[in-house]
Amino acid sequence: MKLQTYQFGEVEFDDNIIMSFQEGIIGFENLTKYVLLTQEDGLFHWLTSVEEPEIVFPLIQVKLLMKDYSEVEGYEAFGIVKFDKNPSNITVNLKAPVYLDQDNKSGFQMIFDNDKYPIDYKLFVEN
Repeated sequence: MKLQTYQFGEVEFDDNIIMSFQEGIIGFENLTKYVLLTQEDGLFHWLTSVEEPEIVFPLIQVKLLMKDYSEVEGYEAFGIVKFDKNPSNITVNLKAPVYLDQDNKSGFQMIFDNDKYPIDYKLFVEN
Protein backbone atom coordinates (compact mmCIF):
# COMPACT_ATOMS: atom_id res chain seq x y z
CA MET A 1 0.00 0.00 0.00
CA LYS A 2 1.17 3.58 -0.64
CA LEU A 3 0.51 6.88 1.10
CA GLN A 4 1.48 10.35 -0.01
CA THR A 5 2.57 12.24 3.13
CA TYR A 6 3.79 15.76 3.73
CA GLN A 7 6.47 14.68 6.21
CA PHE A 8 7.93 11.68 4.35
CA GLY A 9 6.69 12.00 0.76
CA GLU A 10 5.42 8.77 -0.77
CA VAL A 11 5.55 5.93 1.74
CA GLU A 12 5.08 2.30 0.77
CA PHE A 13 4.19 -0.20 3.49
CA ASP A 14 2.64 -3.61 4.08
CA ASP A 15 -0.97 -3.79 5.24
CA ASN A 16 0.17 -5.79 8.29
CA ILE A 17 1.60 -2.65 9.97
CA ILE A 18 -1.73 -0.79 9.97
CA MET A 19 -2.84 -0.02 13.51
CA SER A 20 -6.52 -0.09 14.35
CA PHE A 21 -8.16 2.49 16.63
CA GLN A 22 -11.71 1.25 17.23
CA GLU A 23 -12.90 4.61 18.57
CA GLY A 24 -10.53 6.82 16.58
CA ILE A 25 -8.79 9.79 18.20
CA ILE A 26 -10.64 12.69 19.79
CA GLY A 27 -11.91 14.95 17.03
CA PHE A 28 -11.12 12.30 14.42
CA GLU A 29 -13.39 9.47 15.55
CA ASN A 30 -14.18 8.50 11.94
CA LEU A 31 -10.50 7.73 11.23
CA THR A 32 -9.59 4.30 12.62
CA LYS A 33 -6.61 3.08 10.58
CA TYR A 34 -3.11 4.48 11.12
CA VAL A 35 0.52 3.69 10.44
CA LEU A 36 3.31 4.71 12.80
CA LEU A 37 6.17 6.28 10.86
CA THR A 38 9.56 6.94 12.44
CA GLN A 39 12.78 8.36 11.14
CA GLU A 40 15.84 6.33 12.07
CA ASP A 41 17.20 7.59 15.41
CA GLY A 42 14.37 10.13 15.50
CA LEU A 43 12.86 11.43 18.72
CA PHE A 44 9.39 11.79 17.22
CA HIS A 45 6.97 9.29 15.72
CA TRP A 46 4.29 10.23 13.20
CA LEU A 47 0.88 8.54 13.61
CA THR A 48 -0.46 8.92 10.07
CA SER A 49 -4.04 8.24 9.02
CA VAL A 50 -4.39 5.68 6.24
CA GLU A 51 -7.85 7.01 5.36
CA GLU A 52 -6.69 10.67 5.22
CA PRO A 53 -2.86 10.83 5.01
CA GLU A 54 -2.84 14.59 5.57
CA ILE A 55 -3.95 13.87 9.16
CA VAL A 56 -0.78 13.21 11.17
CA PHE A 57 -0.23 13.22 14.92
CA PRO A 58 3.37 13.85 16.01
CA LEU A 59 4.09 11.63 19.01
CA ILE A 60 6.81 11.17 21.61
CA GLN A 61 7.24 8.21 23.95
CA VAL A 62 6.04 9.32 27.37
CA LYS A 63 8.60 7.09 29.13
CA LEU A 64 11.27 9.50 27.85
CA LEU A 65 9.61 12.28 29.84
CA MET A 66 8.20 10.54 32.95
CA LYS A 67 9.30 7.26 34.48
CA ASP A 68 6.17 6.81 36.61
CA TYR A 69 3.52 7.58 33.96
CA SER A 70 0.28 5.60 34.02
CA GLU A 71 0.76 2.30 32.19
CA VAL A 72 -1.67 -0.02 30.43
CA GLU A 73 -0.45 -3.62 30.16
CA GLY A 74 0.71 -4.47 26.66
CA TYR A 75 0.57 -0.86 25.47
CA GLU A 76 3.10 1.96 25.29
CA ALA A 77 2.04 5.53 26.06
CA PHE A 78 2.74 8.34 23.59
CA GLY A 79 2.01 12.02 24.05
CA ILE A 80 0.76 14.13 21.16
CA VAL A 81 3.25 16.90 20.45
CA LYS A 82 2.24 20.48 19.65
CA PHE A 83 5.06 22.09 17.66
CA ASP A 84 5.95 25.77 17.62
CA LYS A 85 8.56 27.84 15.79
CA ASN A 86 10.01 28.68 19.18
CA PRO A 87 11.38 25.43 20.70
CA SER A 88 10.60 26.63 24.23
CA ASN A 89 6.89 26.63 23.29
CA ILE A 90 6.80 23.00 22.10
CA THR A 91 4.48 21.02 24.36
CA VAL A 92 3.26 17.46 24.84
CA ASN A 93 -0.29 16.51 25.82
CA LEU A 94 0.09 14.13 28.77
CA LYS A 95 -3.57 14.39 29.80
CA ALA A 96 -4.85 12.56 26.69
CA PRO A 97 -2.15 10.09 25.63
CA VAL A 98 -2.31 7.61 22.78
CA TYR A 99 -1.57 4.02 23.81
CA LEU A 100 -0.14 1.70 21.15
CA ASP A 101 0.28 -2.07 21.09
CA GLN A 102 2.68 -2.49 18.20
CA ASP A 103 2.57 -6.30 18.40
CA ASN A 104 -1.21 -6.53 18.01
CA LYS A 105 -1.47 -3.38 15.86
CA SER A 106 -4.04 -1.65 18.03
CA GLY A 107 -4.31 1.65 19.80
CA PHE A 108 -6.59 3.92 21.75
CA GLN A 109 -6.62 7.34 23.35
CA MET A 110 -7.28 7.81 27.05
CA ILE A 111 -8.24 11.01 28.85
CA PHE A 112 -7.21 11.34 32.48
CA ASP A 113 -9.93 13.07 34.49
CA ASN A 114 -7.56 14.59 37.05
CA ASP A 115 -4.85 17.24 37.31
CA LYS A 116 -1.95 14.81 37.64
CA TYR A 117 -0.87 15.18 34.01
CA PRO A 118 -0.80 18.51 32.13
CA ILE A 119 -2.20 19.20 28.67
CA ASP A 120 0.78 21.43 27.83
CA TYR A 121 3.89 19.76 29.27
CA LYS A 122 6.93 21.75 28.10
CA LEU A 123 9.22 19.48 26.11
CA PHE A 124 12.24 21.78 26.27
CA VAL A 125 13.15 23.86 29.31
CA GLU A 126 15.23 26.99 29.03
CA ASN A 127 18.18 27.30 31.41
